Amino acid sequence: MATEQELQALFKTLDRDEDGKVSLSELFLSPGLSAVLEAETDTRSPQALLAKHDTDKDGKLTFAELRQAVAEANNLTWQ
Repeated sequence: MATEQELQALFKTLDRDEDGKVSLSELFLSPGLSAVLEAETDTRSPQALLAKHDTDKDGKLTFAELRQAVAEANNLTWQ
């Protein structure tokens, strides 16, 4: 489980180009962090994460989309 603050820190680390979105290539550049995301969102791969949670279908995850994915998996805590 992750707090929103921990999730924000993870997102910032993954967002290497600092465009406010995490792309598939950014997920593959950080395999350890990508594995954490997969566990927190109950998905099996970066591709599955994007396919399921990229609501605007731009091929990238915003923080809001990631937060929603973690919340839907009941892995977001409010500490």
